[in-house]
Amino acid sequence: MISNIRKRDGRIENFEREKIVKAVLKAMNHVFVNDVKCAEKIADHIENLEKDVASVEEIQNFVEIELMKSRYKNVAKEYILYREKRNIARGRHTYETYMGIVNTIANDVTKENANMNAETPAGMMMKFASETSKPFVMDMLLSQEAKDYVKSNYIHIHDADYYPTKSLTCLQHPLDKILTEGFRAGHGSSRPAKRIETAAIIACISMESVQNEMHGGQAIPAFDFYLAPYVRMTYLEELEKLEKLEGLDLGEYKKEKLEDYLPKELDGLSGKSRYRQYAINQTVNRVHQAMESFIHNMNTIHSRGGNQVVFSSINYGTDTSAEGRCVIREILKSTYKGVGNGETPIFPIQIWKKKRGVSYCKEDRNYDLYCLACEVSAKRFFPNFLNLDATFNRDEEWNEKDPKRYEHEVATMGCRTRVFENRHGRKTSIGRGNLSFSTINIVKLALEQRMVESKEERIKKFFERLDNCIDVTAQQLYDRYTFQRTALKKQFPMLMNGMWEGSEEKDPNEPVKDLLKTGTLGIGFIGLAEALIALTGKHHGESEEAQKLGLSIVKHMYDRIQEIASEKNLNYSLLATPAEGLSGKFTKKDKEEFGVIEHITDKEYYTNSSHVPVWYRCSVEHKAEVEGPYHKYELGGHIFYVELDGDATHNPECIMQTVDLMDKYDIGYSSVNHTRNRCLECGFENAEKDMEICPNCGSTHLDIIQRITGYLVGSTNNWNAAKKAELKDRVTHGF
Repeated sequence: MISNIRKRDGRIENFEREKIVKAVLKAMNHVFVNDVKCAEKIADHIENLEKDVASVEEIQNFVEIELMKSRYKNVAKEYILYREKRNIARGRHTYETYMGIVNTIANDVTKENANMNAETPAGMMMKFASETSKPFVMDMLLSQEAKDYVKSNYIHIHDADYYPTKSLTCLQHPLDKILTEGFRAGHGSSRPAKRIETAAIIACISMESVQNEMHGGQAIPAFDFYLAPYVRMTYLEELEKLEKLEGLDLGEYKKEKLEDYLPKELDGLSGKSRYRQYAINQTVNRVHQAMESFIHNMNTIHSRGGNQVVFSSINYGTDTSAEGRCVIREILKSTYKGVGNGETPIFPIQIWKKKRGVSYCKEDRNYDLYCLACEVSAKRFFPNFLNLDATFNRDEEWNEKDPKRYEHEVATMGCRTRVFENRHGRKTSIGRGNLSFSTINIVKLALEQRMVESKEERIKKFFERLDNCIDVTAQQLYDRYTFQRTALKKQFPMLMNGMWEGSEEKDPNEPVKDLLKTGTLGIGFIGLAEALIALTGKHHGESEEAQKLGLSIVKHMYDRIQEIASEKNLNYSLLATPAEGLSGKFTKKDKEEFGVIEHITDKEYYTNSSHVPVWYRCSVEHKAEVEGPYHKYELGGHIFYVELDGDATHNPECIMQTVDLMDKYDIGYSSVNHTRNRCLECGFENAEKDMEICPNCGSTHLDIIQRITGYLVGSTNNWNAAKKAELKDRVTHGF
């Protein structure tokens, strides 16, 4: 007797004879027959077969045989045709997806990631692998509950195509380790660095190599501190060259602690002081060239099979040593100058670490560099600004006299991912990263309650459904975490060879297991603004009532996630999702289910996380006042955007004004958006919106740079349809 059925994805479920009855009656309806007794008889016969487990295909074969035995040969024909149509339908979607890749058709599959070129052979192979992997994950690796929630548009699993690889999302590189100890990547090894050029190259190799072992981005948490010693080594090397060349003894300068590395003309200098300044000039020149090379490499070196530049970020700004300041100054100058023929560099995403007493106030040692950072950001978008003074970004162990104080400074990925708090070790960003994250569609949860007349009851039911979604998402992340734990150390030859905290002690053939405890599991959300409109009629930018409810929703998510983190003793965190590929997926399905609803499903996208809608006109300060209070709950990552009008190059003060608001409203991380057009024929640049023709030479060969979710994209043509629609709707914010 058949008691179980094996589904197409391999799962075993209880046999349900009623499903056979319904399938037979459905086939009968096509020929206007309704013989329930015949359908029941067929179901009984199949159920009583001497077989404990039968596959779906076997059951369907049995149904065909029984129908052919009956007097309803025409019903058997309809049933066979139905099976064939279903098989064709299953394959048709896959065929159309693959042909879209083959023919380089611009759609949401090929434009899922704006910094991946799906038109190159390597990019096409990547997309084929991705689209093949996703069904395998759905069929074989997800629980039935998680699968149901994904299919029902309640949750989205990010980087699901990488799920089978057991890879992790991102890493904050302990660059000092491989600079001082060397490393091995593939069949080659590197000795410790001895000069700034080598250190800069190793920084590139580090991020490129680990990128191939992970599915997210790579960051360096203290770029200035890590590279500073190699500025000093380079300076000493220049002094030694002079000693050999001129037969001098410059030992006194080798012991001297420099106040700064500032190039000066040699005219008017004589004696040893002239040689000292020459060595400084040469050092600065070499540091500048090293930073130029670093930026150029990060915009041209490809990873992941050669289809994508490294998704890289660097944090800096708080090293007040002469050498650290030199690194900061020259990376900023190189960024301002641009790459190649003056193009705006897309990577690395640069992040200025703002801290009172160090890198923000006029009396601070690095205030001059902060001013330069604002000037560069006004032209090149970067650096973004990370507020170490935010209440939730402070670490009591930070000490300005500690040469390794950077270990107690939060660092972030450029897109926004934040890893700092830790249940299994020291509070730091270094050597840690996100393991995986999934996003909840809170808009759908709100839309489902729209027909409830009582606002109180509507909101109550929303919270009940939200709790359910959080629990399902947390369990899905836990399932993925337990799967990732089974990976062997040797699967990640560089990441797990000392780059991930504590990994150097494991044997290559051992599973990584508890090493992953220091990573984070991110539960994200999208569309707070649309959810609030569905629940109250207004979003949080236009209504104090909606703002109060919005904060209670996000705080409730934070509190529930902290409870789960305590229950499972893992680093769960709430993430303000940076939706790129996801930006239109939720909306498209909700529109099909709920129809077109003004300010909710009437666009191609939902608003990212807790942001005020991009189409809502308000001042910069109002936007900061509304969005700032959410950051203390979104500890998995957040960002505050400002959209400027006009050419910010001539107004770096507006960058400073925005950074000032970070303190006022306890904002953790922010960036300023504007447009940067560059003519690829004559090099003309401006910030004109929707520019199609170069006003200088008349060329239409233009490079239009815009920020997508925290990082830049070389051309808005690479954006998917939803993000293009969002860009079109963006309004500027005035002071």
